[in-house]
Amino acid sequence: MKVLTIKQPWAALIINGTKKYEFRSWKTSYRGKILIHAGLGVDKERSKDFSDLEMLKGAIIGEAEITDCILVDEEFDESLRRDNEKVYGHDHVGLYAWKLDNIKRYDEPIYIKGKLGLWNYDK
Repeated sequence: MKVLTIKQPWAALIINGTKKYEFRSWKTSYRGKILIHAGLGVDKERSKDFSDLEMLKGAIIGEAEITDCILVDEEFDESLRRDNEKVYGHDHVGLYAWKLDNIKRYDEPIYIKGKLGLWNYDK
């Protein structure tokens, strides 16, 4: 199964359904189910805005499906900001937005060390 490691608070925002796009500097042609791994890293500055979230670290906390990969232009970036300034409030122009659907939170996290890129996990 493919896994994507994401810093907090972004992993928690994805799993609770608030964040529908994950941004990367590289595009992916992969479409399908991925596991969401909350890495050990934390975006400390932005975490202050989401202090009410449960932010597990170092664990697979759920799953999602990558359904699209969009190169972010100014128009798309602005539409994201209008949708949710708190989540999408900084510049994403030139990055790739990985569209995440069918998001599911796991009741029991799977504690495991993360990796860079899309990586494989064998249950």
